[in-house]
Amino acid sequence: MRDSMAYTRRAFGLVWRSSKRLTVALAVATLLVAAVPPSIAWAGKRIVDAVVARSHDDTVKWVGVELGLVVLQATLTRGLGLIRSVLGSRLGTDVNVAILERATALELRHFEDPEFYDKLSRARREASSRPMSLVTESFALVQNILTLAGYAALLLQFSGWVVLALMLATVPATIAEMRFSKATFRLRNWRSPDSRRLIYLEYVLANDEHAKEVKLFGLGPMFLGRYKELAERFHAEDSKLATRRSIVTTLLSLLATGAFYVSYGAMALLAAASRLTLGNMTMYVLAFRSGQSAFQSILSGIGSIYEHNLYMSNLFAYLDGTVAAEDEAKAKPIAALSPKLLGDGTSEQGIRLENVSFRYPGQKKDDKWVLRNVDLFIPRGQSVALVGQNGAGKTTLVKLVTRLYEPTEGRVLLDGKDLRAWDRTELLARFGVVFQDFNQYQLKLRENVGVGSVEHLEEVPRIERAVEQGGAHTLVANLTTGIETPLGKWFQDGVELSGGQWQKVALARGFMREQADILVLDEPTAALDAEAEQAVFERFKELSKGKTTLIISHRFPTVRMADRILVLENNGIEEDGTHDELLAADKTYAHLYSMQAAGYL
Repeated sequence: MRDSMAYTRRAFGLVWRSSKRLTVALAVATLLVAAVPPSIAWAGKRIVDAVVARSHDDTVKWVGVELGLVVLQATLTRGLGLIRSVLGSRLGTDVNVAILERATALELRHFEDPEFYDKLSRARREASSRPMSLVTESFALVQNILTLAGYAALLLQFSGWVVLALMLATVPATIAEMRFSKATFRLRNWRSPDSRRLIYLEYVLANDEHAKEVKLFGLGPMFLGRYKELAERFHAEDSKLATRRSIVTTLLSLLATGAFYVSYGAMALLAAASRLTLGNMTMYVLAFRSGQSAFQSILSGIGSIYEHNLYMSNLFAYLDGTVAAEDEAKAKPIAALSPKLLGDGTSEQGIRLENVSFRYPGQKKDDKWVLRNVDLFIPRGQSVALVGQNGAGKTTLVKLVTRLYEPTEGRVLLDGKDLRAWDRTELLARFGVVFQDFNQYQLKLRENVGVGSVEHLEEVPRIERAVEQGGAHTLVANLTTGIETPLGKWFQDGVELSGGQWQKVALARGFMREQADILVLDEPTAALDAEAEQAVFERFKELSKGKTTLIISHRFPTVRMADRILVLENNGIEEDGTHDELLAADKTYAHLYSMQAAGYL
């Protein structure tokens, strides 16, 4: 409960930051709504007393008073609902923005970690509703407490024992509600991986990206079967828990009903014996029934607040998450990251890997290394091709150089300076990168290219130069609205491109960073024919003069254009040299080259 209250305070902080004016309005409306029900009960008593006394004037007067109170109650309730709706919408937007802001600040490794995705899915699942529900329940709790206090003040005139019965009769059902709330929370958290799997299956079955293969290979029944299996299991688990919850809480709530009718009977007997006026009996019965309802709402509210806080713990665990403690412990202070200096005291110019090893985060110590004890220096301005079998670590090496990954051991330097000592924005501005699994944004072609350098997104001449350099100028010429053409089929008037055309757009995106002095191409031309690829690399060679280039390719006519070729194998660099030197060595490179050359005979 102590943790629960801590999350409640934080939730109130979120609401207050979203809209101070609406939060104050919600508090004031809650207080006003709380005061009206006891007043209506009092007015009802005065009406009955006036009728018994045959006072026409008092009867009319108190009927008018009760009517006014009922109208006020309806107006305040509607206003309270409006405030909750508007504030809830505002808060839902703010919380989702906070979640996405947090996502943009995370490292690439977090997005490749299933545990992180579980945290993210749990946070997003309740983000738009739970914070506002928690605050609403908290205000409703205050409202019901104030209303109950009013009813209790009326009932104390009759008997303190009645007030005690009112309180105690609803406690068992509320405790049961809290226990079932916790059970529901644990169930949903436990099956987070399967929940993500269910969402993925739904995405595959209803997304254009997968539609071709799903139709062609007849995958619909298989994926739909898996979806149904998971969904039915969830349904069975939820139904079982909901049924138990309903039966137990219904039986326990009968205690409250019994307590009411015992008190009701006592009041009726006293009224029949003329020891209680009809007006007082009416007021006490209404106060007891409504007070019991208010008290039950209080306990139910506490249970709901407890449940909401359980889910809020997911949200705050995600928002508060930092890098793993072991990573923090390994990280050296920036001041301790000594630069690499030459004999004359100046910093070397280029990319250096010092005893670099890497395995994916979360793996056990005896799991396989992707790279192990790699030492490498690439002088500034050198063109380097990376060759090797799939899974040899080529793309991993590129991600280490661009600091998308941190080395598990060792360090990476750029111009003699540890990458961790670089300002992140300044470092990334040095790189122009095109990955094989580039994104296809459902945006205009201009924006698809321009996002390669967001600060120049509106500079049309720069975008047109990038389009020309990436080989997409012919594509643009054939589009009715040129670079303003929407791409993809998600939105109206969008034009779908072929794989090769998308690849040219991605290449153009990479050329947007004209200031970059390190260019990386990771299989960027896999969807292009040999002639188009040759043309791209001829342009690339011309445009990259004086720049450091890293090229990953399985096509040897492209590879041999590099100044230097590295062959990655057995978790490290097995061969290093020019095309002719590696052919003469007659090892892995020569074998791969001969195999590919034989395919053209």
